[in-house]
Amino acid sequence: MARYRHLGIALLIVVAFSATSYAQAGAAAAAAKASPALVGELSKQMGATPEQSAGAAGALFGVAKSRLKADEFSQIAGAVPGMDSLLKAAPAGGGGGLGAVAGQLGGSAGSMAAAAQAFSKLGLSPDMVSKAIPVLTSFVTKSGGAGVGNLLAGALK
Repeated sequence: MARYRHLGIALLIVVAFSATSYAQAGAAAAAAKASPALVGELSKQMGATPEQSAGAAGALFGVAKSRLKADEFSQIAGAVPGMDSLLKAAPAGGGGGLGAVAGQLGGSAGSMAAAAQAFSKLGLSPDMVSKAIPVLTSFVTKSGGAGVGNLLAGALK
């Protein structure tokens, strides 16, 4: 009987993981639709799927959100259609929740390490972070102006 109970627990874990993965995929697909120009450009530059690109953007915007004052980040959010969807597309432990991870790892370096970890969870090489940042910064500069682009660039250094 105990043997079957362990099997049941294992099945519950698999179902919970699958549900989380499914929800993550749905959030990434929604983000790709909410911000098609940004996600399309990011996909092209990184050679990634739209869902991977949406999650990557969400992870990096999450880093910026954790490093900037609320009014500063709202300027960036105003320049990016679908910002809420992008933040939700970041893998668990990446994006909006990066602040806690950054605190554990030590500020600036910790935030970027968490972003690299999020990229890994998306199936992207962590060194893709350096390819994604200029794409995001360029997009924000074009849509929100140089000052807003500089805010993002500074937050992602």
